[in-house]
Amino acid sequence: MTSEQRNTTSDVAEQRHPLPPFNEQSAKEKVRLAEDGWNGRNPEKVAKAYTLDTKWRNRSTFVTNRREAQEFLTAKWQKELDYRLIKELWAYTDNRIAVRYAYEWRDDSGNWYRSYGNENWEFDENGLMKNRHASINDLPIKASERKFNWPQGRRPDDHPGLSELGL
Repeated sequence: MTSEQRNTTSDVAEQRHPLPPFNEQSAKEKVRLAEDGWNGRNPEKVAKAYTLDTKWRNRSTFVTNRREAQEFLTAKWQKELDYRLIKELWAYTDNRIAVRYAYEWRDDSGNWYRSYGNENWEFDENGLMKNRHASINDLPIKASERKFNWPQGRRPDDHPGLSELGL
């Protein structure tokens, strides 16, 4: 196998569809795939959606590569228990997507939170995210105020999104 063939094979293995440039349908699909991945809470699998040199800003944490992204996600889901997330497309261009989102989680003392935020994403030509800028606010809530009550994992297709929930 030639060097060029290996690079092509590697590039194909690293693709994450849909690929840019995005239209409304492909941007919505990309957002849902990201939501599904994060709801799966598998740091290794989720990190593969990002470039090797991905750059993140998440609150006061700065991630500078895929390995750090995986470590960040591992720590996040060890702290944020019973995590459930909904993302909604806000805007898109050729290789960028903006989303708003909310997620619910509890800490190890049983205190519940709803975290609200916005993310700006930039993708490479293979559909891997190379930049992720997140702004997040946490709101303490009572367990009785939770709105994201599906079983752990992917949000059911018939579960309302953020707009339908008034969030």
